[in-house]
Amino acid sequence: MSDHLIIFDTTLRDGEQSPGASMTRDEKVRIAKSLERLHVDVIEAGFPIASPGDFEAVMAVAREIRESTVCALARAVTRDIDRAAEAIRPARSGRIHTFIATSPIHMQEKLRMNPEQVLESAVKAVKYARKFTDDVEFSPEDAGRSEPDFLCRVLEAVIAAGARTVNIPDTVGYNLPAQFGGLVRTLRERVANSDKAVFSVHCHNDLGLAVANSLSAVLDGARQVECTINGLGERAGNAALEEVVMAVRTRRDLFSCDTRIDTTQIVAASRLVSNITGFAVQPNKAIVGANAFAHESGIHQDGVIKKRETYEIMRAEDVGWVANRMVLGKHSGRNAFRTRLKELGISFRSDDEFNSAFDRFKELADKKHEIFDEDIQALVTEEGLEGVDEKHKLVSLKVCSETGVKPRARITLSVAGKPQSAEADGSGPVDASFRAIEAVLASGAQLLLYSVNNITSGTDSQGEVTVRLELAGRIVNGHGADTDIVIASAKAYLNALNKLETPSGRAHPQTGTPI
Repeated sequence: MSDHLIIFDTTLRDGEQSPGASMTRDEKVRIAKSLERLHVDVIEAGFPIASPGDFEAVMAVAREIRESTVCALARAVTRDIDRAAEAIRPARSGRIHTFIATSPIHMQEKLRMNPEQVLESAVKAVKYARKFTDDVEFSPEDAGRSEPDFLCRVLEAVIAAGARTVNIPDTVGYNLPAQFGGLVRTLRERVANSDKAVFSVHCHNDLGLAVANSLSAVLDGARQVECTINGLGERAGNAALEEVVMAVRTRRDLFSCDTRIDTTQIVAASRLVSNITGFAVQPNKAIVGANAFAHESGIHQDGVIKKRETYEIMRAEDVGWVANRMVLGKHSGRNAFRTRLKELGISFRSDDEFNSAFDRFKELADKKHEIFDEDIQALVTEEGLEGVDEKHKLVSLKVCSETGVKPRARITLSVAGKPQSAEADGSGPVDASFRAIEAVLASGAQLLLYSVNNITSGTDSQGEVTVRLELAGRIVNGHGADTDIVIASAKAYLNALNKLETPSGRAHPQTGTPI
């Protein structure tokens, strides 16, 4: 009988720390519900002390999630732990995850503390967190560059203080697989009470080794892996959940453990996170990339036709690559639409929001013969279930573009309920549209990213546009979708501007800087 490998997803916390990946409360809840359908064991919902917005988001996730444990992050500081405890109070199953750095460079240069002070703070934090919940996790930040002797002292002490899980982070992605697996094995062997806690790992991808390091640690006894959907995270990201899960599932000849993940939900979760954050999945990304199960080589195609296993070690259907068409059209009623939304895990705060989404669905059905689930996900994201005040709305857009003539756009916006119009030239129709918007609003925002993806296949596919804007140090993503890519671009730009004018209530978890 194989051991249970606990999957701890930190997309909503560490994943959100990617520049531009900031999520609203409602977006976090949507992703959390997707993770629950995926059967993730632990969902790290955020860092409640960072800001009122982060606190409210963690509490909202704690209220909604019933099947997974909801975790909140806290530094080894009393006020952090108090805030985390309050945020997870509504959860059916809650965890407090507290941490303090243990590497020489972090202790000396960042904390300005000596090892004995760090040890004392770690033990004190775990004991204090246990007053609120029996499920306490402790992380020695930058364990991958910490001295093993000191790590052993810290881990033995926090386990004795009540930590049920001890997490070994490779915070800066410095370790190599054999080295990191060896560290976990050494700690398990040398820490006298190691059998009293689950050993966990949290690996970053700075050298492209996050998944390899995580799997090496599992082979050496780790029984929890901290990861994110699509490998989202700070800098080069974290270990990708889908890759860890499928590696363990596929190589059962090597791993004496397995997860409880419903792998058929992987692709849906990947698409939702990509849609909300604006971080597109590269086509050759393992498991969830568009080309992950594609075969162009004649030799490969011949082999797969004769026997799939010649070139495929996994079935596409097992991770959710199934054509799941929503057989609805312009004649479909509200009940059918509501039923499909429920199956996709999408809910509305009011009847007005649902009716607005239904009207947009009808408009889309007039343009497209077939409506796919991806179209619905994009529609809902654009519909404004994000707590964003739509102060600026697109009323009309006319663009003239022809060979040898500079493109020109005329736009009419509703600004706080009043129509305003402007015209502008540009190097292309999209550039002209953005310039026309700025002629009306004069936001002063800087365009950091413009990305276009087709939501489904076919010439009538909706184009989904992501626009990333920066203003006064704050970075936001805007989304827009339409069968006309220029209109989708204008919608995305306006969505981003509306977000910039909506107080986020968030701060970067490590710097405290508003974002």
